[in-house]
Amino acid sequence: MPDSSELARPVRLRAVIVGIPGVGKTTIVGALLKMIKGSRVANFGSEMTAEAKRLGWATERDDLRKLPVEKQRRLQKLAAVRISKMREQVVLIDTHVFIRTPEGFWPGIPFDIAVALKPTHIVLLEATPDEVLARRLKDGTRRRDEARKADIEADLALARQFVAITSTVTGAPMLMLRNDSGRSADAAGSVAKVLKEAMSR
Repeated sequence: MPDSSELARPVRLRAVIVGIPGVGKTTIVGALLKMIKGSRVANFGSEMTAEAKRLGWATERDDLRKLPVEKQRRLQKLAAVRISKMREQVVLIDTHVFIRTPEGFWPGIPFDIAVALKPTHIVLLEATPDEVLARRLKDGTRRRDEARKADIEADLALARQFVAITSTVTGAPMLMLRNDSGRSADAAGSVAKVLKEAMSR
């Protein structure tokens, strides 16, 4: 039975927010940061990029997926260590569900990384293939490879499989939400509600 100090200890949540490029993940994460007091965003890609620059392996974030998988795994582990040390009550972990590399699809949260992060929640954001394609075309801040609608449909289906496996391995509940155009506040509100309820337990 837990002692009184354990019962009084604030609940720390680590919510992994994933989705293929173009589902509006950055928008949702930004909204959650404003909705949930005491939260912090941990962008896995940014942490990996910082380490890659330090090691002289890349000059910008879009270079990461072109690195050999061995180097990407090392960067992932370094990023996971940094994120695991964050002590905010709610850490919103912004990452990719998988990454296309020259060697094939690579999981954004491999087994060892999932175990190290110990997520309490996993959120998969989705959108229609047409919306994903439109958002990618509008995003001039990132250098993205061209994609066809059929590829996006396949990626959305693959994302569900990756998330289901991660949920099974970690025991963290999985939440799948549609982020339709003009409804991002609703999607963010649904996630915030779940996390706030978990904080109050």
